[in-house]
Amino acid sequence: MSANGYRDYFKVLGVERSADADAVKRSFRKLARQYHPDVNPGDATAEAKFKEISEAYEVLSDPDKRQRYEQFGQYWSQAGAAAAPGFDVDFGRYGNFDEFINDLLGRFGGPQASSGFGAGPGGFGFSGGFPGGFPSGFGGPATGRGGTLNLDAEATISLSFAEAFRGCERTLAVNEERVQVRIPAGVRSGSRLRLKGKGNLQPGTGRRGDLYLNLQLQNHPIWRLDGDQLSADLPLSLDELALGGEVRVATPDGEATVQVPAGVALGRSLRLKGKGWPTKEGRGDLLLSLSLKLPESFSDNERQLLEKLREARSLDPRHEWMRAAQL
Repeated sequence: MSANGYRDYFKVLGVERSADADAVKRSFRKLARQYHPDVNPGDATAEAKFKEISEAYEVLSDPDKRQRYEQFGQYWSQAGAAAAPGFDVDFGRYGNFDEFINDLLGRFGGPQASSGFGAGPGGFGFSGGFPGGFPSGFGGPATGRGGTLNLDAEATISLSFAEAFRGCERTLAVNEERVQVRIPAGVRSGSRLRLKGKGNLQPGTGRRGDLYLNLQLQNHPIWRLDGDQLSADLPLSLDELALGGEVRVATPDGEATVQVPAGVALGRSLRLKGKGWPTKEGRGDLLLSLSLKLPESFSDNERQLLEKLREARSLDPRHEWMRAAQL
């Protein structure tokens, strides 16, 4: 604050003067989470900072007040309107952080009132349901068509390949409530689960939105999933490619045996029916693309055999290639 009592509300919220309403709201939510007295008990400096950013948000979130503030600066409150009210808050009257923020944003933003903080639609309090922190993607309710308050919420959950393949359970902490979620086997990246009545709660009305979970699969070092098609590269030795035969391979849930044709070309795929990704109809197929795996170095015996093979080889592998390459 300057000596004459003027506050630069844009600096207080850490936004540019060109920031739109959404940017102002996002910055306020971030700072409110950082300085709220419930998060900093007994810290008078944090409480003062919280009141300051709340005052700044009250002005910058109101189009009329912001216009006068930008036009008249420190004299904005005298330009046709009463000064901004003081910000003495009795924090004890609120049962939890969400109730306070809902009341605060309700006074400042009308139908945009939120029962939580975060990025994107939906809102949740300070509680985590995952090791390492709460999943990203939660935020405040949005206003739908006709000004209807949307209490639905969203979150993104990252799953390992094993969790997505077999299905799993996750426990979320949502608005001080523990919610058990059963994720079915065979989900894919982009799958969306709906938990009815587990979204944001509107205080005073009992209305509750739905919670939508967006699922994302982590990459696997072997398996690739494209839609419902599961595939992988199958490394083979030189003699297995040349002579063929039965080869033991891995599948996501065990081992299997495949027949490799003699002289098979690299890049060809072998199909294992019913060994792929779980679907509504059962199990899909598994495609194994054949590749050549050579050792970092050959043993003396292997080198001698390869020398004999080179001497006995009857095929010139580049004969047709050389003829076709000439222009």
